[in-house]
Amino acid sequence: MTTLFLASASPRRLALLRQIGYSPLPVPTAIDETPLPGEDPAAQALRLAMAKAAAARERPAALILAADTIVSVDGQAFGKPRDFPSAQEMLEALGGRWHTVHTAVVVTRSGRNAQCLSTSRVQMRRLDAREIAAYWASGEPADKAGAYAIQGLGALFITALEGSYSGVMGLPLFETGQLLGTFGCPPPFLHGLS
Repeated sequence: MTTLFLASASPRRLALLRQIGYSPLPVPTAIDETPLPGEDPAAQALRLAMAKAAAARERPAALILAADTIVSVDGQAFGKPRDFPSAQEMLEALGGRWHTVHTAVVVTRSGRNAQCLSTSRVQMRRLDAREIAAYWASGEPADKAGAYAIQGLGALFITALEGSYSGVMGLPLFETGQLLGTFGCPPPFLHGLS
């Protein structure tokens, strides 16, 4: 069976891949995630996923999966908050309205690349200052794009979702399974089917 390398230290992406039967080997990468001037949030997610895959390519002929998630509202991209004030700013901007979550996935092996972009819309209720402070104190928002986790405590703030739940978590499973299948690595429970 092909070894799958996950170019990420994200426990969420690792758990999602395990959920559908893969046993990836994490290869954390360190890249500059600063947005380029005037860069569209979807393009930023794709560029960062490609950069992560490239940073993990030290293994010849390895099958590598990388992903990046960007939350945006009114064209403004929100990555991970730097500190409480940045998380507060993000949650205030997202509250009471719809926002977009772009998750790009890149699979690469031996110079061949395939990519996809999952775009979902999420509606969050407005949070007051006490709720934001309590949520920050929980520790959950610190390493999440947009300063919330739909699969955790942040679920209490989400009123609607259009698109991929797993994509909002950080790895759209339908699209990921399709991409890995094109590299001859379908979900393990489907091996042997023609």
